[in-house]
Amino acid sequence: MAVNPEYVIVLTTLPADGEVATAFARTLVEERLAACVNVMGEMLSIYPWEGLVEEEQEVPEFIVLPITDGNDAYLRWMKDCTRPHDADGDVSGDEAR
Repeated sequence: MAVNPEYVIVLTTLPADGEVATAFARTLVEERLAACVNVMGEMLSIYPWEGLVEEEQEVPEFIVLPITDGNDAYLRWMKDCTRPHDADGDVSGDEAR
């Protein structure tokens, strides 16, 4: 199956301060860098590190997962939400409708 890197899901962790995560999420959507951002509550990470099992509220993580298939209408919506717009709010570029 071919991977289409045009669509991806990005998973990342942020500090437990909910205001930071909310502001980051809002900026991604407002700047059309993401179609949708989900902000989840505090996360407890348990992982091995240097021979010990560690427990932390937040471990920096940034993972990009390619979307290889999905609902066509949803993928079009994602594309529409993240395409550049001109000053009037119209979609710019070759794919403008």
